[in-house]
Amino acid sequence: MNELATTEYFRNDVLLKRPYIKLEWCQTALSKPFRREIQDDGRIRHWIFIAELNKYLRVVTLDDGVTVHNAFPDRRFKP
Repeated sequence: MNELATTEYFRNDVLLKRPYIKLEWCQTALSKPFRREIQDDGRIRHWIFIAELNKYLRVVTLDDGVTVHNAFPDRRFKP
């Protein structure tokens, strides 16, 4: 697996707040998302179902679609 590109915010805030998030999940969300959507600000949301959490994980990238900026279990996501 290639090294995952991440923002400073993701490394220093998101992973500290949510240490259970696995980088492999983020990588899979980018390569094989259940759904992908472009936000108004150009960032891209990618969702993937994580059986371990029994929830959908939302992974938000910068507008390049590669650099991970945020990731969290999305309680409001409706498949």
